[in-house]
Amino acid sequence: MSRRVRRTIIGITAALIAFLGTAQPASAHGFSSTVYVGVAAGDDGHIRTTLKLEYDLFVVSTADFEHDDSLFRTGTAAFDAGDTAAQAAALNAHAKSAVAYVTRRFSVTSAGHACTPSRVGPFTMSRHEGAPYTDLLLDWTCQERGDAHEVRAGLFPDSESYVTGTKTIVTYDLDGRSGSAALDAAHPSFSTAQAWYERFWEFFRLGAEHLLTGIDHILFLLALIAGSRRLREIVLAATSFTLAHSVTFLLAALGLVDVPARVVEPVIALSIAVVAGWYLWRIWRQGGHAADLETEGRGHFSLDRAGWTRLGVVFCFGLVHGLGFAGALGIDEAWSWTLLWSLLVFNVGIEVVQLTLIAAVFPLLTLLRHRAPRAGLWVTGAVSAGVSAMGLIWCVERVLGV
Repeated sequence: MSRRVRRTIIGITAALIAFLGTAQPASAHGFSSTVYVGVAAGDDGHIRTTLKLEYDLFVVSTADFEHDDSLFRTGTAAFDAGDTAAQAAALNAHAKSAVAYVTRRFSVTSAGHACTPSRVGPFTMSRHEGAPYTDLLLDWTCQERGDAHEVRAGLFPDSESYVTGTKTIVTYDLDGRSGSAALDAAHPSFSTAQAWYERFWEFFRLGAEHLLTGIDHILFLLALIAGSRRLREIVLAATSFTLAHSVTFLLAALGLVDVPARVVEPVIALSIAVVAGWYLWRIWRQGGHAADLETEGRGHFSLDRAGWTRLGVVFCFGLVHGLGFAGALGIDEAWSWTLLWSLLVFNVGIEVVQLTLIAAVFPLLTLLRHRAPRAGLWVTGAVSAGVSAMGLIWCVERVLGV
């Protein structure tokens, strides 16, 4: 083996092991957050907005910004106790502070003029991705009525330092138009008059960012790449995964499937460990022949028995990952069907990034296996071991609720 190849192997392996050692699972709670907003025409010419905000983050951010220590004490105590009635009561007892925090960072305008908000009813509670969310209804009075309304969101900004990269998912049925929008710090507002391609681009970008920042999904893909013996296998595995998670993603968007995050998230972590461990088992059983093919089966795909079995396993786990993608956008409510087309574009964004990663990594792995077979086996084994270990750790953490 040449010195150049050896240095390349050491560099790749060190980078991957360092990456795995510092990786954290994708989770909205504690790292990032998603705000869900519904916008529609209300009574007496008002604009009705329904906001859903992650409860503990909402309490901490409001208490800090409004200097309301009493809200912090009662709100966090209710969160620690898991008492939803107490959580709602804490916010209702400090409604002035809570509403002020929201309306300073969320607005509706019409014809270039700001609309005036007023709270409707008490704060109530719901759940998304296994976390408690606060529901707040606001009616907006607009003195000037134009042909379109603009919604601007800046809730839970990075500057507060509690979370980063907050997304706001908006669905609207207003001004004779309906659709959805994805807002963040770089794109904080949208108009109901926006073109369809602008709306779809937002969700394409959101899907791409979701996969790139979702370390658990990237590790699953990395496990697939490391254990694939030829291009046909990784292409079929990626296609199987795509079809599977598209099915459950679509069913969740239509409200036909609703699996709790406390079930989905541990299984996603377990899928990472299983797919990576599968290749480790082949190395243990076959040693340096782990990447060899058995007698090819007949048929269009020409997969051997191991290839077909792995394809079935990937498809089953893809169904679960689809629920995880759906959970990232809070797709577990009846109103979510209005998001359908935008969510499909979100899915396309995920797939483009997935295929790009395969196109970048698999050829390098193939080259390494051909130039230095033993080194290729060592690298893929080391990566698979790291991925499998991280998957098992995350699975235990998610089962225990850590």
